[in-house]
Amino acid sequence: MHVFKSINELHAIDNPVVSIGTFDGVHLGHRIILNRLNHEAKRLHGESLLITFWPHPRMVLQPDYKDLRLLNTMEEKLELLEQAGLQNLLVIPFTHEFSRTTSHDFIRTILVERVKMKKIIIGYDHHFGRNREGSFDVLKEFQPIFNFELEEISAQQIDEINVSSTKIRQALFEGDVQRSREFLGYYYFLNGTVVKGHSMGKTLGFPTANIKVNYPFKLIPKDGVYAVNFYLRNKKLKGMLNIGYRPTFNGEEKSVEVHLFDFDGDIYAEDVKLEFVERIRDEKKFAGKDALIAQLKEDEQRVRALFDSAR
Repeated sequence: MHVFKSINELHAIDNPVVSIGTFDGVHLGHRIILNRLNHEAKRLHGESLLITFWPHPRMVLQPDYKDLRLLNTMEEKLELLEQAGLQNLLVIPFTHEFSRTTSHDFIRTILVERVKMKKIIIGYDHHFGRNREGSFDVLKEFQPIFNFELEEISAQQIDEINVSSTKIRQALFEGDVQRSREFLGYYYFLNGTVVKGHSMGKTLGFPTANIKVNYPFKLIPKDGVYAVNFYLRNKKLKGMLNIGYRPTFNGEEKSVEVHLFDFDGDIYAEDVKLEFVERIRDEKKFAGKDALIAQLKEDEQRVRALFDSAR
């Protein structure tokens, strides 16, 4: 996949078949569009091209909105789009100045003059340009003038799988990682770095790796205990993860910490990936250390049985 980080970097693409959007999550609805892009690019002896924006427009237009959480970092999105078979990605830096670009100017100067699109495919009810004034109907006005093909993915096609980035975020806020997987088509994941913790897990007989999530806007699922896949240097391990404040020890800072099964090693400062397989229970405060240890043993049995049954 070729990645162009600005319009100025873009080089000539043969018969580009284009779509536009943030594509946060690169979920199953997005993949319908991507599959259609690739299909049509092949038919037209051209290449697929997605135009996306970074930072996320809401970060620029609503900087005081602190609750924005994204399913992907840009690096994660690049990986998912490449896995989906996209051939070209144009990342337009989103600024206040760019946000004032009218839909007419976007179509004429970017899509037609710079990209030289052969065809554009958009999801139903997609809007673009200043104040979201651009739409399928606006594109139709320009179609006979600039002689490009136009296609809208219908509501019926998308609604058949009943998915949206908003629904996925809501599922994760509720801790429903199984539902998020059904929408995404893959396990929701976090990337992060192993950092020094308080070593409380070690005193309980359950040593943990504390994970610092490196991107502040990345959505972290609801507090609780999860069965997770853990990737270290391309090696897949299994474990149980706790998200929360360690209430039994009156913790004040939120932590993401994983106890790995059948593993012993120093992994401080390692970059790792976590996949959320299933939520086991809420985080809760126990009467003391012994009660917590008993619960952790029960959690481990349950998570191990979960992984064994999936073999």
